[in-house]
Amino acid sequence: MVFDDNRLVSELYGEFDQNIALVEQRLDVHITPRGNHLMLMGSSAALDSARRVLESLYDLLEEGTKVEIGDVDATIRMVQNDDSRLPASSTRKSDRIRMARIATRKSTIGARTPAQDAYIRAFEANGLVFGIGPAGTGKTYLAVAHAASRLERGEIERIVLSRPAVEAGERLGFLPGDMKDKVDPYLRPLYDALHDMMHPENIERGLVSGTIEVAPLAFMRGRTLSNAVIILDEAQNTTPMQMKMFLTRMGENSSMIVTGDPSQIDLPRGQSSGLVEALDLLTGLEGVNVSRFTHKDVVRHPLVARIVKAYDQQYGVRRNADAGALSGEVTKGRTS
Repeated sequence: MVFDDNRLVSELYGEFDQNIALVEQRLDVHITPRGNHLMLMGSSAALDSARRVLESLYDLLEEGTKVEIGDVDATIRMVQNDDSRLPASSTRKSDRIRMARIATRKSTIGARTPAQDAYIRAFEANGLVFGIGPAGTGKTYLAVAHAASRLERGEIERIVLSRPAVEAGERLGFLPGDMKDKVDPYLRPLYDALHDMMHPENIERGLVSGTIEVAPLAFMRGRTLSNAVIILDEAQNTTPMQMKMFLTRMGENSSMIVTGDPSQIDLPRGQSSGLVEALDLLTGLEGVNVSRFTHKDVVRHPLVARIVKAYDQQYGVRRNADAGALSGEVTKGRTS
């Protein structure tokens, strides 16, 4: 392979050729860089994948986008997936990868898996988007990035971030302090995501003026939220009535993003989840998108993906066994 711009090639290789090393490791090829020339050796399929990765990254550099190790990992993930899983807008005619991106004044966030790519594109095309899947897949992070980007572009007037105040083993009343002190620990992940997208002074100004509102779900009742992006995080811990109440808060020129993991419900035993019910009722409805993530979409430490997969397999076996036992009990009861 030959690239034209020596300056861009240096950025393509990365510091101490770390980008090239990652491509070699993940795609099982051997790459020898010589100036702006690359010699690649490997199987035909591996070489084709490596070529697509390198050409796609070089395209980003030509557009003025800085390529970091996370972008290399993302492009490899995208190439390793069957193109049928990618939206048509993600693959150019030259078969190079074009990942969806969200730009804020502080940073630009790009999709790192096909599921994230589809999720980001769904924001613009739907009034209500569900992001469903395990921890570490970027469900909330990308939702906050989208909201921050739209606010900075002047497309909306405010961001509303909410979570149900339900956690395993604790209740608000047992925490010290006033209401804000009690609620803030539950909303900390939303604050953290905001700080990655916006400058601190803009966040503080927004919180004071009401342009950015962070509130527990209980405070949403009776309101109509217009000209806003409204995000509900940890939605698996809502009751069906809470979920209905939240979804009907949407006003003019507003959109909603609901994120959650149905495998981590912390509601009292016997209480059904509003998220699970909403997915049953609303999937397939016009203007509603459901984006589902798996352990393959985890973008934290690689070990997190393996941990999620192990738990999914274990609880999947238990659920099947419980369902079988319940079926046997019902059959026995009917027979008697």
